[in-house]
Amino acid sequence: MPRTVTTIASGMNFLEGPRWHDGTLYASDMFAKHVLRFAKDGTVETVCDVPGQPSGLGWDATGHLLISSMTDRRVLRHANGRLDVVAALEAEAPGPLNDMIVDRHGGLYIGNFGSHLDDGEPLRRTHLLRVAPDGRVSRVAEGLVFPNGMAITPDGGTLLVAETYAFRISAFGINPDGSLTGRRDWANLGPAPDPTQAPEATIQADHPLPDGICLDSEGCLWVADVGGDGALRVTEGGKIVDKVETPGLAVYAVVLGGPDLTTLYMCAAPKLGTSDPKVERRGCLLSCQVDVPGLP
Repeated sequence: MPRTVTTIASGMNFLEGPRWHDGTLYASDMFAKHVLRFAKDGTVETVCDVPGQPSGLGWDATGHLLISSMTDRRVLRHANGRLDVVAALEAEAPGPLNDMIVDRHGGLYIGNFGSHLDDGEPLRRTHLLRVAPDGRVSRVAEGLVFPNGMAITPDGGTLLVAETYAFRISAFGINPDGSLTGRRDWANLGPAPDPTQAPEATIQADHPLPDGICLDSEGCLWVADVGGDGALRVTEGGKIVDKVETPGLAVYAVVLGGPDLTTLYMCAAPKLGTSDPKVERRGCLLSCQVDVPGLP
């Protein structure tokens, strides 16, 4: 039976990094350079402005908001009305920062584009970084193709990473010190990339392009498909078992929230290359009800 998809908010530039935290939904409006909070009464509040473009969001052990600031490649902490630098990653990230996730110890994993695509540089393989709670930065995985959305399993033992232009979700074991080990394919949504080719040669429009992801309580992933028109529910191994359709719009990020964690929130916008989100405000926040709840 088709689901009812509701528009929660519209007129945004480009929403990314949605998070459900303490009963409230947060998201980044990247090109408007705001972090937003979506109140229960339907109003949208600006939490803070981020001149370097906000993307991934999380919270540290003290409950303060962490933000990946894309273009200046910094992780920021919002506390007491100000933004402080947690980690400066210009020397470590070869392209703009991407999504991130905070682990149970307060450390965070963060991806990057691999190159400056907006400046005409080719897409290149890159590495995943971890910022420890004390601010130390380390490389924890190499050779990823546009590492994007991430999720951590409930036991804290596995990190899942969407490699958008490799059509896959990769899984890594998480060691007690936060380092990663044992990379494997969690789900392949298209052909495996040829390691002898440049990554951009793998891009094909007829395969899902995974962006933001979130786990549900049955161990499936909801995957934002930037190459399609909806969000996909995917099992380990890559079988697509459900889809929420968003005709005419691509979904760029997803999160499960709401009072019983059965509301799927989707950050949507026109498909890649069909509009300019830097100047056009055609992004929106959509929602629908799903059967399996998310994780607390």
